[in-house]
Formats: sequence, structure tokens, C-alpha cells
Amino acid sequence: MKRMYASPQGEEVPPYPQEAILIGAMSQMSASRALCTSPGLAQFAVEAAHAWPHASVACTYFDLFRASLALKHWPVLPTNVRIECSIDLADEEVDLVALPLSASGEAELTRELIQVGHERLRLGGKLYATTNNPDDTWLRDQLGNIFRKLNHQVFPSGVMYVGTKTERLKRVRSFSCEFAFRDCGRLIHAFSRPGVFSHRRVDAGTRHLMNAMQIGPNARVLDIGCGAGVVSLAAALRAEGVTVHAVDSNARAIQCTQRGAELNDLDNLTTELSAAGRYSGTRTYDMALANPPYYAGFRIAKHFLAAGREALRPGGRILLVTKRPDWYQQNMPAWYENVTLSERKGYYVVEGACPDDGASVDMVDTL
Repeated sequence: MKRMYASPQGEEVPPYPQEAILIGAMSQMSASRALCTSPGLAQFAVEAAHAWPHASVACTYFDLFRASLALKHWPVLPTNVRIECSIDLADEEVDLVALPLSASGEAELTRELIQVGHERLRLGGKLYATTNNPDDTWLRDQLGNIFRKLNHQVFPSGVMYVGTKTERLKRVRSFSCEFAFRDCGRLIHAFSRPGVFSHRRVDAGTRHLMNAMQIGPNARVLDIGCGAGVVSLAAALRAEGVTVHAVDSNARAIQCTQRGAELNDLDNLTTELSAAGRYSGTRTYDMALANPPYYAGFRIAKHFLAAGREALRPGGRILLVTKRPDWYQQNMPAWYENVTLSERKGYYVVEGACPDDGASVDMVDTL
């Protein structure tokens, strides 16, 4: 079991509790083809590949950064396992699906994963779903809506459910959504999926960011962490000759933004799946836009600031929206000039200009 915990640097990296439950229960499982997800470093997938050397095991991440972390953690992978970033679980029939789920995870994404997992199973195949909540009832109910045959085991750190596929679903639900919003009086159509910010709606922070951005003709705009692409779509329609490049580390976000461009017949919006912080068109953008998430402290905000600095031309401006302006006031002047804040109903739009010093930012320090 040591191979699950030791990183290439020798540090201890235990799996999350819900993934540890799956690993501990592996003696109850068997498969020739298996699919799984991971909240951590694909520990279950690698352990399954070792336990079943003649099986094919695929571990799917929606986020490229997390997939990259897992791949870096395992410098030598078993030949029968693949770790990939994709918009969905691999489209293949399997004997086993393993879903280590968080009690604090997005409800609609969990429902979709359960349904897709059921679809991927052959008749008689089993889905193993775990949660880190020992008192769970919600996940049990969701699984019970899909699986007629459902068993469970309770552990100190959570619960494991085992659903057996006894029949095909009579109704397959779509969890994707098309919605519309207005920007500067124009009706714009967007597309979103579970796991993408922000699903089914325009959140208040994004609305304030759109209201603050001033985009002139022929501007080159970069949307960092584009999510469902709402800001990108609005920017692309603001003025003649505007070009927008939308980037995100979430493969579903890129899919949604591309679909949004199609819905609005836009040919001036391009996308890029990236977690590195260096994007095509470096040093040519007039404006960078971002709505950094609040989780992980300010590490992602720092990454976005550094990425914007790398991408903007001298004098180009970055606009970010936040509810916590103090950190930006203290840290943005290290990268940008003329930093200003404007408050909008509890949100703050922070703006700065890229200096003309030719300096390059060390992206590694921002991750």
C-alpha cells in the first residue's frame, strides 16, 4: 500500500477519506474494465490497476490542473491505467464504476455522475459510490432513484454504497442548461453544465464585472477562468472588431464557452484549455478579465494576477471582481500600476495596468 501514499519526493499524501474507503474495500470488487473519478491523486485507480493487472482502468478529471497533479504524482504508471482530463467519463461499457464523492460537493454534478455511471455499466455491473459523511441519507436517496438493487456499508469515515445495474434507465435526464441574459440591452444565450461556474445563471460578481468593463473597437480581450463563458460572450459583442480568448482549466467550461459562441453565431471568440497560466497571444492583450474563486485562499487569485501580467501588453488593464478587497490592495501593486477599487453592492472591482518593464512572472510560485 506504500505506493498510494508516497509522492516522488517521499512526502506522505494519503487519499481523501471517501477514496480510502474504496481502496479498503477493493477485495470485494473485481472488474475487467473500470471507470472512476478522484478527489485527490487517482490513488484508487492506480491501486485497482495493480490489483487487476489484466483490467483496463480509467480515471477521469474534469479539471486539467488536478489531472496534471495526479500524473506528476505517479511518474511511472501501470500500463493498464490512464489518467485523463475530459468532459465526461469515458464512453465505454464497463464492469465497475467507482465514485468517491464529497458530502460538500455540487448536488447536480453528483446526480449527473451517478446517472452517467449507470449508463456506462453493463447489465450486472456495479457502481461503488462513497461519501465522507457517516450519517449520509442524501446520497443514498439519489442512488436509490437510479438503482433498484442497492447495498451499503457504514465506516467511521463515511459510507459506501454498492448499486447493481439490473435494467437500463427508461428516462435519461439532461443536466445541461441553455439560459439567456442581457448585457447593454442585448440578449445573449449561454450554455452550462454541472461542475462549471456558474451553472444555470449569471452570478452577481460576474454581473458587476461585466458592468465595469469598458471595451472599445478592435480590443483584444482575455477571459481568465471563463467558466460557462458569460463574460467572454458579453465582451465579444461589445464593439466592432473585438476578439476574445477564453481560458479555463476545466474541460467542461471550455465546452460550455464554445457552445455559447455557437448559440450567438460568434466567430471572434476562441478558447484554450490550460492550467499553466501562459496562454497563446502572450503580451498582446489590451484587457484581462477574471472572477477568481474564493476556495484555496488566494492562491488562485495570485495565479490569475500573474497570468494576466504575462498576457497583457504594456499599459493593458486587468479587471477582477471580489468580495474581499484587502488582499488585492496589498498584493496587486507588486504586479500592476495604478491599482484602483470600486465598490458595487458589496462587490469590489479591482483594476490595474500592466507596467512596461519587460519583467516575466514566475508562474510556478503562483500555483
